[in-house]
Amino acid sequence: VQLQAFGGGLVQAGDSLRLSCAAPGQTLRGYALAWFRQAPGKEREFVTAVRQSGSNTYYADSVKGRFTISRDNVKNTVYLQMNSLRPEDTAVYYCAMGARVILSRIRVSSAYDYWGQGTQVTVSS
Repeated sequence: VQLQAFGGGLVQAGDSLRLSCAAPGQTLRGYALAWFRQAPGKEREFVTAVRQSGSNTYYADSVKGRFTISRDNVKNTVYLQMNSLRPEDTAVYYCAMGARVILSRIRVSSAYDYWGQGTQVTVSS
């Protein structure tokens, strides 16, 4: 399974970006989907996830109220809408999908089976 993430870029603080992650030829139905990010010199951290059903979403406290995850099972794409961006949101953003992600591990990167290549988001102050 190959995930392709895109939509990153250089923006100013307060701006918005929408990231997309597609899985050409691969259905996303039945998979939990997530976004993680990794800033320079830091470990990869959980940003947000949506469960297989699509009805439950989870967010890191640092992005709650600003970021929104959504999935389109017809287009086989997961989105990350990022509003009110801050310099501390600067990182490489990775999408991930997992077939058997239980709720207690939904924020854990090792719970996911497949990863995109990452897309850089840079927020200037």
